[in-house]
Amino acid sequence: MSGVELDRRGLLAAGALAALASGARAALPPPKDFDRLAVWPGAAPGAPTVPPPEQEVRRSPNGPAEDTAITHVAQPTLTHIRPAKPNGAALLMIPGGGYVRVAVGIEGYAIARRFAEAGYHCFVLVYRLPADGWAAGPDAPLQDAQRAMRLIRTRAAREGFDAKRVGAIGFSAGGHLAARLATVGQATYAAVDAADAAPFLPQVAGLLYPVIQMAGPFTHKGSRDQMFGPSPDPAKLAAYSVEQHVPAGTPPTFLAAAADDRVVPVENSLGMFSALKTAGVPSEMHIFETGGHGFGLKRPDGSFSPWPDLFLHWAGTHGV
Repeated sequence: MSGVELDRRGLLAAGALAALASGARAALPPPKDFDRLAVWPGAAPGAPTVPPPEQEVRRSPNGPAEDTAITHVAQPTLTHIRPAKPNGAALLMIPGGGYVRVAVGIEGYAIARRFAEAGYHCFVLVYRLPADGWAAGPDAPLQDAQRAMRLIRTRAAREGFDAKRVGAIGFSAGGHLAARLATVGQATYAAVDAADAAPFLPQVAGLLYPVIQMAGPFTHKGSRDQMFGPSPDPAKLAAYSVEQHVPAGTPPTFLAAAADDRVVPVENSLGMFSALKTAGVPSEMHIFETGGHGFGLKRPDGSFSPWPDLFLHWAGTHGV
């Protein structure tokens, strides 16, 4: 069996034991319509001597109960929602959070439900964070994303979707992770079981208001500092600036952002689109006049954003 299934009772019990051992607080159970599974069959690779004190908290005391963020992730997970009318495809959803947290509510559960309504099996990834002492450092999130794609594909037959029709969508810092997932062609960890024989490149990639650049005036400083600290090596910054490393074999890529984004400047998306075009990668980009950062499913006026429908049409033209 690929992955470790965790029912709600088992997850809470495991979390409680971990809390006793490390001082962490047990994560909240998944929403009732989701199932959760562990990304790794045991401990994640390269664990620090003292595991990070994982916590899940509501982002706003008056906001939706599901709008939570997870910090100091110790146990990466995939949270799965099944479609009522499957279309034979699946999506890996990668929330943002500036690499200091994983915001699973707005950019996880809510958007997963939207795409499940369109027929997709949706898997929300909670990934490790680069400043928490993992041996892989800035590659720890990518290890989780590569492993997650492999696990999703190994579940295709039992869940009834096509293992080849699996895409990834990332938001903000999660967009940086999705972009690296689509452009880094080599595995970043040693195989741990049979699931690691599956491919990890997505069939298509969606990047929503993504962090892309790690150097220059348009860098999101918070994400950069979480990955490399306050005095980063310029060579490291260049290596993790995704627009500088887009190979010709990158999967077709969709980008959407707002021109008035004051958190992650729209130049990140523009630079990525230019690099994709230079590499000959099929790509589509939508820049909305307004929306700011982290708009998720909604426009500033509260109406629904058009990007999910635009993505659905585009992904369909590429087999997903």
